[in-house]
Amino acid sequence: MSVFRFPEGFLWGAATASYQIEGSPLADGAGASIWHRFSHTPGTTFNGDTGDVACDHYRRWREDVALMREMGLKAYRFSISWARILPEGKGRVNPAGLDFYDRLVDALVDAGIQPMVTLYHWDLPGALQDLGGWANREIVNWFGDYAQIVAQRLGDRVRLWATLNEPWVFTFLGYIQGYHAPGMRDLWAGLRAVHHCLLAHGEAVARMRSILPAEAQVGIVLNLSPQHPATGSEEDRAAAERVHTVNNALFVEPLLKGRYPALAEQMVGFAWPPVHSGDMERIAQPIDFMGINYYSRGIVKRGEHGYLLAEGVENKQAQYTDMGWEIYPEGLYEILQWVHSESPRLSLYVTENGAAFRDQVQDGRVADAQRVEYLRQHFLSAHKAIQNGVPLKGYFVWSLMDNFEWAYGYSKRFGIVYVDYATQQRIWKDSARWYQQVIAANGMERE
Repeated sequence: MSVFRFPEGFLWGAATASYQIEGSPLADGAGASIWHRFSHTPGTTFNGDTGDVACDHYRRWREDVALMREMGLKAYRFSISWARILPEGKGRVNPAGLDFYDRLVDALVDAGIQPMVTLYHWDLPGALQDLGGWANREIVNWFGDYAQIVAQRLGDRVRLWATLNEPWVFTFLGYIQGYHAPGMRDLWAGLRAVHHCLLAHGEAVARMRSILPAEAQVGIVLNLSPQHPATGSEEDRAAAERVHTVNNALFVEPLLKGRYPALAEQMVGFAWPPVHSGDMERIAQPIDFMGINYYSRGIVKRGEHGYLLAEGVENKQAQYTDMGWEIYPEGLYEILQWVHSESPRLSLYVTENGAAFRDQVQDGRVADAQRVEYLRQHFLSAHKAIQNGVPLKGYFVWSLMDNFEWAYGYSKRFGIVYVDYATQQRIWKDSARWYQQVIAANGMERE
């Protein structure tokens, strides 16, 4: 039986996001975020679910850190709620919000768990959305101010910083397609949001560099997925290239190469945002790492409508998760290799990977063999990438525990820890016990 060992010092972690787990979104002087507003708008989320309670992590964080410590996590990736720190998004600072994350970071450090802080995981202060949100270029400075405040408070203990989580999701699903907060359907506003969030990333990196110690690492987290043509036809290959351009290259190229893909400008030039002198240099300033969130691939055929002229195709031979996403671990290797080829010296992390299944508690146990196998196969793909020269430094399972899954409410369970939302009891799934063993061994056997 083969044993797969990972490099010494490999960071095994788990990830969460503020609005998905914290609850108490307006507590202690916090402002309302766009997700608080959105989830309280009828018809936007499954069953009308909101993040008002979620996993009650805002009050149960000590219990959750103890759980992480018992699991043996080397690192924990979490996000800061911007509206807890700046209730209006700018101006007045709320000390209670900073104090909460200060205590959390202290507890993690005391437990021997390295914090990775994500500054923005989709919960924009509602007051800023009233001013246009990410479609308003002023947000570049608003985000820079926010980043500076958080870095000044936590930078003496936090060494891993991500500016944004999945900008494709919060710009395209939030501003163009309307499935996520703020629920807009405006291509023009969405493409401005793309440019402004990348500029805001660059502004935050520059400001944080002036505050953080030299050993601190600053990066960004992107959701990336291979896009494969459904057939060998020229039309399907072109459709897959268009989707790859908008989903992947639209963010990777400006960050790493200082330019937008020419194909993107050809596809949506009629709505392309104004790019000022110096913008691309600010976006492309050096980062220390890129986080990659990987869940599945796309299979694409030529479509008839829209600027992409592409449609997704189901693979009837494949297995799917409860989200309807194809299980395709080979895609993680493909994406890691692609980003590595774009920037060979850049450190990489898998900052999210996991799966939702229909978990049930039986006799106090959650037997989630599907999730164990899902993670095992993706860990093997990551190991293969490392063996082939990819500088992968860590892996964060999504998610530490079941939580509010955005528009899906509480209907999807991604956690390796089961949450009984009525009692807030945490129950280790079999996947959590298995992951505990992987971390302890810094590797696994291939069964």
